[in-house]
Amino acid sequence: MTDELLFEVDGHVAVITINRPAKLNSMTPEMAYALEAAVAECNKSHTIRCVIVTGAGERAFCAGSDIRTLDDYATPWEFRNRGDYCDAIRLCLKPTIAAVNGYAFGGGLETAMSCDIRIASSNAQFAAPEIKLGWIGGGGMAAGLVHSIGASNASLMIMTGDAITAHKAEQWGLISEVCDPADLMPRARAIAETIASRAPIAAETGKLNLRAAHTMPYEKAVEYERDLQTICFATEDAQEGRAAFKEKRAPVFNRR
Repeated sequence: MTDELLFEVDGHVAVITINRPAKLNSMTPEMAYALEAAVAECNKSHTIRCVIVTGAGERAFCAGSDIRTLDDYATPWEFRNRGDYCDAIRLCLKPTIAAVNGYAFGGGLETAMSCDIRIASSNAQFAAPEIKLGWIGGGGMAAGLVHSIGASNASLMIMTGDAITAHKAEQWGLISEVCDPADLMPRARAIAETIASRAPIAAETGKLNLRAAHTMPYEKAVEYERDLQTICFATEDAQEGRAAFKEKRAPVFNRR
């Protein structure tokens, strides 16, 4: 791990904080490896049920890769096969929430889009600025934007590189909510605690189901959903949920 990426667990909720505020929380290769390790810890934990990803300070969530490190790769192929922090987040098995404070630019926008749920402070801005430097995003920029905001809006962002406000992002469907900066983390924690109170296996299979809905043909996606439902239905947590309903009490889920 590194001091530039913080990992904390409080009850059933983990918080990953990109901690390089003096550099707008831009990511280095070392930070990407640390993020991979944090996600691996979340995946193997039976306690962690939801993960919040945020940035330190008020200016930036993440400004993407530290451009000064990009010339360190010996060959284009080495650059192609580098450890990718967006891939790391997409590999998280637990539900993820991006709490976007300030700039989410380039890889920072891709990082936010790699999370399942996105909320933002009112001072947040979102951009795909790579075109201004001569390249395009490579961490899921086009796919994430097209799925979130549609082809025309995605084209506008990718082809101009210009930023949009948090309120525009909410209007377009890129994020779910806009909060006052002081309310961002309390709201993210409230959502995380709600998710953590639900049946964990159901939440994790729900995540798989949502991913499949993006990539599978409709009939196959419905078939896959039914298979996932059957898996959930056979768990002890599902039995507990049915028993609690009959007994008119709150269920106690144990991820079994």
